[in-house]
Amino acid sequence: MKTDDDKKPVAAASFRVVGYLREYNVVDGRAIQFDFSKITHLNIAFINPDANGAFSTLSGLKELVTAAHAKNVKVLASIGGGLAPEYYTKLIADKSSRAKLVGSIASLTTQYNLDGIDVDLEGHFVDANYEAFVVELQALLKPKGKLLTTAIATVYATQYTDKALAQFNFINIMSYDKTGPWKPEKPGQHSPYSMAVDDLDYWGGARGIAKEKLSLGLPFYGYGFGNGVPEDMAFADIIKKYPGAETKDEVTVTAGGTIYYNGLPTIKSKTTLALQKAGGVMVWQLLQDDAGTNSLLNTIDAEVKAAKK
Repeated sequence: MKTDDDKKPVAAASFRVVGYLREYNVVDGRAIQFDFSKITHLNIAFINPDANGAFSTLSGLKELVTAAHAKNVKVLASIGGGLAPEYYTKLIADKSSRAKLVGSIASLTTQYNLDGIDVDLEGHFVDANYEAFVVELQALLKPKGKLLTTAIATVYATQYTDKALAQFNFINIMSYDKTGPWKPEKPGQHSPYSMAVDDLDYWGGARGIAKEKLSLGLPFYGYGFGNGVPEDMAFADIIKKYPGAETKDEVTVTAGGTIYYNGLPTIKSKTTLALQKAGGVMVWQLLQDDAGTNSLLNTIDAEVKAAKK
């Protein structure tokens, strides 16, 4: 049941800023050079097992965790991904292989001093065995004081059971990719403000999840449709190639194609929305941001700090 408390904004002091960095940037050293001062949680994407449920050693992860912890940032390993290995379906289907996988994942948190696990299984991976998988994973992580979070897409909403969702400490809503290169016949904005509103209304309203547990996903990239534009492009590259693009949400080139993304005003508006209707924001992904005065992360940080005053 909703109460008057559900209408109140989440305290800015506890507001999450969750950012993703790619696993290969841990290996090449770019991740450890990142300024962690404007995020609260860092997810490393994606750390996946082999077909037997075993994980290989990830060079540089221990050092990254130490650096992040020095800035009071929690670090989670994100498993799965939009292109998750197909064998996940087999690993979580069989009871014995699922138990082995869950044990291996839990061991990761000890091996690298991680603060938790982020489950990013999407589409057909969210099947009849998904609930048992996250229930068993939480059963091992909770006694260790570790977090269990997830990245979800509203397009797959009916596949997530209430019991499965209840296992997560917080939920990152992937409020983007409404369209993209896989839908060339549907050009347009892939992450409109209206999508953010609808997503938060669905998960916080229809599904009854406390707003404190929701993080609104924000894209630091754009998609191109038509002639003369790349299929995808980092925000930093967009504003470098097209001066003035930082204040807009789309750029149309002379060849006729258009790039759609979220500029500074939209990211600011979405952060304000999240401060009212969620417990945080989530960013995919941090290294796509501009490092200068047009930084999207700086815009988020400024809005959160203003809310604390």
